[in-house]
Amino acid sequence: MNKSESHERVSASICGVLAGHNGMVTSLACASRVKDKKDILVSGSRDKTVMIWELVKKEDTYGVPKRSLTGHNHFIQDLALSCDGSYAITASWDNTLRLWDIEAGKSTAIFVGHTKDVTSVSLSFDNRQIISGSRDKSIKVWNIKGECKYALDEGGHDGWVSCTRISPGTETPLMMVSCGWDKVVKVWDITECKLSVNHFGHTGYINTVMISPDGSLCASGGKDGKVMLWDLADGTYLYSLDAGYDIYALAFNPVHYWLAVATTSGIRIWNLENKENILACLQPEFSQRAKAGNPYCVSLAWSNDGITLFSGYTDSVIRVWSVTTIDE
Repeated sequence: MNKSESHERVSASICGVLAGHNGMVTSLACASRVKDKKDILVSGSRDKTVMIWELVKKEDTYGVPKRSLTGHNHFIQDLALSCDGSYAITASWDNTLRLWDIEAGKSTAIFVGHTKDVTSVSLSFDNRQIISGSRDKSIKVWNIKGECKYALDEGGHDGWVSCTRISPGTETPLMMVSCGWDKVVKVWDITECKLSVNHFGHTGYINTVMISPDGSLCASGGKDGKVMLWDLADGTYLYSLDAGYDIYALAFNPVHYWLAVATTSGIRIWNLENKENILACLQPEFSQRAKAGNPYCVSLAWSNDGITLFSGYTDSVIRVWSVTTIDE
């Protein structure tokens, strides 16, 4: 992330729609496949399926559905994708996780151990450790074979675990952050499998946490509409951003010092170098307002080049946004 871009301006517009799911799109992840050099998007949904999209830019579309994977018998809540795009891991309300071979289009392992809905899954950079969180209040550490190696019990959450995310780098010790309905953000030393620090400050349950690409920051958000930023190295609170509405997803841009925040009223993109600078507010146009309110975004993923933002909505649609800097 380039911290020198404190006075940026951006151009943001919707550039495509990916329709194929029949339920809320709960999770998204992008990767460039090493084997065939193709960029893919993987999406999970409450329709219990995983969809593989080949990202092809054309006038009338931005992606082509290549495969739909089935196996879970309840909602898919989260997914993690290997860096080379060869396999994915999904977390489901059927109390299990599944490992998927993307090319073969099949599930190769089922992770059994949680006693309630599995709400989150995260994969280490070296693909050796998998972290899951559940409504059974537990956090588990697995290997790629689906064997549970550790349970992070001591110092764990007192409520549902909403989200777990592993630091994206290879630093030692390897860190992981988690959040839950107990309103606490926890930082863990995964190398030693022990709690490092508790972060307090949220006044409502927390839906999501995310670690910046350089591993220096953690962002958290949820019911209170506040994005809280934490310094992972120092274990300290930095500052808050007021999103104003319930927060469901966060995504750090891999190139710029930006943070995308999905709320019930739209997606906001902040420039974190200039904390007051909201670069863009993304809200699609809907033909008419539904009785229960318009659809809203619950999942986010940036493309590897930091130009395209994929957003999964409650109406089963993935909306694709182009976000580019404007030269002054």
